[in-house]
Parts: sequence; structure tokens; C-alpha cells
Amino acid sequence: MSNETVTTPQSEAVTPSVTSWRTVDIVVASSIAAAFGVIFWAWGQLWNTAQPAFTGFPPAQGFMYGVWLLPGVLGAMIIRKPGAAIYTELVASIISAFLGTAWGLQVVLYGLVEGAAPELVFAFLLYRSWKLPAALAAGAAAGLAAALLDLALYYADWSGGWQLTYALLLAASSLVVAGLGSWVLVRALAKTGVLAPFASGRDQALV
Repeated sequence: MSNETVTTPQSEAVTPSVTSWRTVDIVVASSIAAAFGVIFWAWGQLWNTAQPAFTGFPPAQGFMYGVWLLPGVLGAMIIRKPGAAIYTELVASIISAFLGTAWGLQVVLYGLVEGAAPELVFAFLLYRSWKLPAALAAGAAAGLAAALLDLALYYADWSGGWQLTYALLLAASSLVVAGLGSWVLVRALAKTGVLAPFASGRDQALV
């Protein structure tokens, strides 16, 4: 009897993925990053335009933050390779910086931190779990990382209550938009067949 192991789409989705990136991985991750780089730029314009509406209670604007944290989680959920979260979030931030933002090159630092947070979550799970709880945890982690960076760089003079409120709103926004949003997007894209080259497109029972 042969000792070879038969690999099915289901078993491939739960065994450790090959760490080396294929050309299709790079192309898709880069496409996600490019699309969200433009979205980042547009969202920055909306953020600044809406800011006066939150003058009475600035921490409330944290609910808008989740969009900026979506590509890192989405990229990881689709590619399922180490480094995907950092790559997509960082490249998206670099593209938005080139397009021009009110925060200049500082957005690149944000991209690195906001990509590293979900990356650590998926690494902790050994890049084996891609179910909804993993996506939600990755989204929340990205939100908390962004909140800590914001509070250190911009809002250190806020009261403790304001800081806590901002962090909680930002984490909740990221959990819903980046975490749940990525999970929903992956399932929707998989149904179209565009994710066929990826395990994320072949086994929706484990997403």
C-alpha cells in the first residue's frame, strides 16, 4: 500500500500552508493593497471633513476607523501565508501616502503597526484557523494597535475616560468592519470563483 498522503481541499485548508509566496499570491495581495490605498486616501478626506461634527466628543469618531484596518485582515484571510497581513496593510498605506494625506509619511508607520497586529493573531493560531472567531480577533487586535498608536502620538492629553472610550470604539469598529467584513468578503468572493487558486476559495466550511 502506498504511504503517500492524499490531500483534499479540506485537509489543505487546515494543515500548515506553504510559507513561500506564489506569483498569484503577490499579484492578488498587491491588487488588494492598491485598491485599499485609494480607499484609504478617500477615507482620509471623509475623516477630516467629518471631524467638526465630533468637536463636542472627539473620541466618538473612532467608530469610523475600521475601514483603514480592513486590508490587513482581508489579505491574510485570502492569501493564508505568513506576512500577508503586514504586506497588504503596509503597501496600502504607502500608496495612500503617495496619493497625499494630511498625516504625510506617518501613515506608513500606521500601516506597519496595523498590519503587524492581525499578523500576530494569525501567527499565534499557527496560520491554521481562518474561521470567523479568528477574523474577529485579528480585526480587534488591529483596532487596539491603531488606538494605542493614536493615543500615544495625538491624544496623550485626553482624559483617561476619553482614551478608553476611543480605544473601545476603534476596536469595535475594526472588529466589525475589518474582522466580520473580511470574513463576509472572502465568502462572497469565493462564491464567484475568483479565489479558486487559494484554499480560502475552496473550503468555505472552514473560513
